[in-house]
Amino acid sequence: MDINFAAKLLETALSKGADEAEVYVKTSKNLSIEVKEQKIDALESSMTAGYSIRVIKDKRLGFSYSTDPREADRVAENAIEASKYAEPDDYLGLPMQSNTLPRVEIFDDDISSLSEDDAISRTLLIEEAAFKEDKRIKKIRKASGSFSTGDTYIVNSHGVNVHYKSSGCSAQIMAIAEEGGESQMGWDYEGNRYLKNVSFEQVGRNAARRTVQLLGARKINPVKGFVLLDNSVAGEFLGILSASLSSESVQKKKSMLAGKTGQRVLCNKLNIVDSGLLDGRLGSKPADAEGTATCRKALIERGVLNGFLHNTYTAKKDGVKSTGNAVRDGFTGMPSVGPMNLYIEPVSKEHEADFGTIIKTIDKGLYVIETMGMHTANPISGEFSVGASGLWIENGEIKYPVKEAVISGTVLGLFKNVITVGDDLRFYGNIGSPSLLIEGIDISG
Repeated sequence: MDINFAAKLLETALSKGADEAEVYVKTSKNLSIEVKEQKIDALESSMTAGYSIRVIKDKRLGFSYSTDPREADRVAENAIEASKYAEPDDYLGLPMQSNTLPRVEIFDDDISSLSEDDAISRTLLIEEAAFKEDKRIKKIRKASGSFSTGDTYIVNSHGVNVHYKSSGCSAQIMAIAEEGGESQMGWDYEGNRYLKNVSFEQVGRNAARRTVQLLGARKINPVKGFVLLDNSVAGEFLGILSASLSSESVQKKKSMLAGKTGQRVLCNKLNIVDSGLLDGRLGSKPADAEGTATCRKALIERGVLNGFLHNTYTAKKDGVKSTGNAVRDGFTGMPSVGPMNLYIEPVSKEHEADFGTIIKTIDKGLYVIETMGMHTANPISGEFSVGASGLWIENGEIKYPVKEAVISGTVLGLFKNVITVGDDLRFYGNIGSPSLLIEGIDISG
């Protein structure tokens, strides 16, 4: 299946009566490896290829998909037949052709040519590095590596004709440290579209360090004070906020940011940016899942909400242009709205500081390394109350590890109270954040 197959299927759909049509083809090759005790625990290698067709006929939507190219005619007929049973919708439409697609580096020959043995060796390094880092690391719950390459083709009846190749790899581990009858768990992850940008050994070392620093943790008394969120934890809170930056959520009245365009919703030291144009990042691509060119957009600038993420449908509904944020869960799903790479950046360097400097500014507070129960946060109101583990800070020094703390508040309140931004922006998947120092947070023991 390639661009010629997609173009032929598009012609078929139009000849069978579709007013507008789009063909989406996705092929991918994936290798995932899990290791335990320096042996392969699980290995899965797969090649998948599939396609879907979306048609609009009489303002009604039809959709069908398959993995068999020989069924192309029937898939086109099924999509048109399905449209007969859909409700008419004036906002349906497919994007027009983008003049030129941006160039972004998202394909790595080193991943494409990687042998299975080399992939296994790299994955074994994650676990080996964790054990070597500290003798108190006694068990590895899970160490895994993944490696993938793929091709995406999108054509539609308005001239969209997109093809791009992509690759990706990741390393992750969950380590357990034990000392004096106590055990603690910690993790790390790194993912990128380029093999050279993922250090499998460093992921193992990081997980070991995160884990052992929590040994000897104690409970603390309730206090209202500073909270320093590790970049991984800040990214989790940004993940909750990301749903509210989708125009789909706004239109369904499920966004905490609805009706707040032009208002200051966060601290004025923060920008929240979405971009599909960051070389090597897992969310980067030249076009979204409908073939619209991706771009960089500051959704929140100096704390002020500029706007939301859109695909073609939501943009038409709001009378604006698509922001190139159509996303799909593979070829079996229709486009929804989502971020490419969503991340926090400081408004200027004067609001940014390195980790050691930030610690010195804290007279009393908690450095949060892990949270528990983040999934319980309310994505519409933004209210949260989550368990936290980390390190207690007093008079600018780290004193001891903390367990079973609880931090609570609202997501917007949290981001409004940011006073310093770390210089350690890190992406976990397609969500990125630096460490954030926040004041006036309720911490209970």
